Amino acid sequence: MKLDLKFVRSHFPAFSEPTLDGWAFFENAGGSYPCIQFISRLTDFYMKNKVQPYYPYPASMLAGDMMDTSYRRMAEYLNVEESEIHFGPSTTQNVYVLANAMRPMWKDGDEIIVSCQDHEANAGAWRRLADRGLKIVEWHVDRERGLLGLEDLDGLFSDRTRMVVFPHCSNVIGHVNPVKEISQRAHANGALCAVDGVAYAPHGFPDLKALGADIYLFSLYKTYGPHLGLMYVKKELIVKMENQSHFFKEGITRSMLTPAGPDHAQIGSVSGILDYFDTVYEHHFDEQALPSQRNRALNRLFRSQEKALMEPLLEFLRSRDDIQILGPHKVDGRVPTISILPLNKSLKEVYASLTQHKLMMGMGNFYAVRPLKDMAIPAEPGVLRMSFLHYTSTEEIDQLIAGLKVAL
Repeated sequence: MKLDLKFVRSHFPAFSEPTLDGWAFFENAGGSYPCIQFISRLTDFYMKNKVQPYYPYPASMLAGDMMDTSYRRMAEYLNVEESEIHFGPSTTQNVYVLANAMRPMWKDGDEIIVSCQDHEANAGAWRRLADRGLKIVEWHVDRERGLLGLEDLDGLFSDRTRMVVFPHCSNVIGHVNPVKEISQRAHANGALCAVDGVAYAPHGFPDLKALGADIYLFSLYKTYGPHLGLMYVKKELIVKMENQSHFFKEGITRSMLTPAGPDHAQIGSVSGILDYFDTVYEHHFDEQALPSQRNRALNRLFRSQEKALMEPLLEFLRSRDDIQILGPHKVDGRVPTISILPLNKSLKEVYASLTQHKLMMGMGNFYAVRPLKDMAIPAEPGVLRMSFLHYTSTEEIDQLIAGLKVAL
């Protein structure tokens, strides 16, 4: 099955926006284009039922129903229970709330293993627990590729290890970590497993039941929707946490991890992402399927497209002796978030040339200061990052390669 790219791109208004004409978007890791289904739901919410939800009058009932539908459908796609899905203002704030909710579960001197491959938005709040009596044990990346070693992890466990924190994949390294295997190792040592999926989820929503993690987080504005963070927390775990909301919300799991209260309109519009997924599935597949099965089929479809786009780009990058590629040099085991370091020209000079070629890209450390430090790469000016998704075209990859040839 081949992705119908023309059909897919027709659902993203950015591709028909005159002001973006000719520009190729390669900073998707910082935030994806939104799909029209999400935009429509958000617009409808603000225009028709921007009221307090759950009162017994039509506009309010519709608002509540839209919110409930987003919780239910997202849970179905991710293959978990509705009560295990939580929406907060961002992944960074969600981690901050989780760290505060979980601290009372542990004693002074207990340990958390935190990887040095993380985006700081995930790692920072856990690391701050060192100021509140916990011990932070660092899981470093190797200097050459920035990868995490499972053997290294095995040597970090102790009888006081309470949790392992790491990314599904890094936002600068791009290597996909074996979440299921790491989760199993954590559980075998009596520890929990918390996974930052921000850099992975845009390339396909995970089957959370299959992964086995206790906590999984990602950002919906990087998966075609609103600026919200989604967190999955196992139902057995959340009841052990300290309530972070009003005292009368104790035991109401949907509220316990959202101290500021829910953003009604944005949560209500989350379903638009799944409307888009359903539309793409129905266009490409004839079989009826459960949402979790649709998700797995779409993952294969999206992954195939992304691999086809990565092949020529990585082949070109491997042919150069004037750059350093971070992470795997081949398609297998990575997502199309590809960072490079120019060796013969300044990063800013290369970036300026690429912008002249109408290439929208990222430059900097992307809050991934720790993996860059382990790899002896200065956080300033950082690296050049090229990130794309299933809606990227072959022509845009050609435009990128042509721009890199000139810029380097």
